[in-house]
Amino acid sequence: MSKQGRAPVIGVTACKRDSTFGPWNIEAVILPSTYTDIIEEAGGQPILLPPGCCASNLDFLDGLVVAGGPDIHPSLYGQEPSEHVYLAHPDQDNSEASLIKSAIERDIPLLGICRGMQLMCVIHGGSIHQHLPETPGFEEHGGWDGEVTEHGVSIIADSHLHAIMGDEVMANSTHHQGISDPGSLQISAYSIHDNLIEGVERTDKTFCIGVQWHPERIGHIGLYRALVEAARGS
Repeated sequence: MSKQGRAPVIGVTACKRDSTFGPWNIEAVILPSTYTDIIEEAGGQPILLPPGCCASNLDFLDGLVVAGGPDIHPSLYGQEPSEHVYLAHPDQDNSEASLIKSAIERDIPLLGICRGMQLMCVIHGGSIHQHLPETPGFEEHGGWDGEVTEHGVSIIADSHLHAIMGDEVMANSTHHQGISDPGSLQISAYSIHDNLIEGVERTDKTFCIGVQWHPERIGHIGLYRALVEAARGS
């Protein structure tokens, strides 16, 4: 729906959380401003999409970012939750899954970040390591529970992600879960130190990419520019 002369409208999924506004403690729709800042810097116009937002909202969007957030409920990938699963929000799972499916059906440019990438994989029949610190081979993957670390990521040649970001990047780690099976999605990147899946995509779509790290926090504006340019032509 992009029109010449205006910025592409990029929807960004947000969470509902108890928050403080002056003297009030009230539930609010929230999202780290790093997402909206980098979308604007990349040439897009961000619009927040709260949990429960229906897929018909895609009629007004040129692109979609499914942001990071709480753990996905393991029932969506056929598992019981371990003691380490926390902050699962089924209403958010359901609405974001609907948005992802509709964006793919309509070939609306889609970027999944962290949880967003994980949900993309689950929708395509994949599954998740529920707690990397207790998963053999990934115990020392990186930071989580507020800690942030960095590690190298190797990007697979001939992937869409490689065309945007090249052979390798430094990524940030802020997660305790990771992809064990990407389902029918194509793997596009791995962490160099332990081979955890760090990128996935669909090559049959104009732009359908998921990454495990947070490019908006580490200055990887090229990925968001590529999304905005794809949305400009949608």
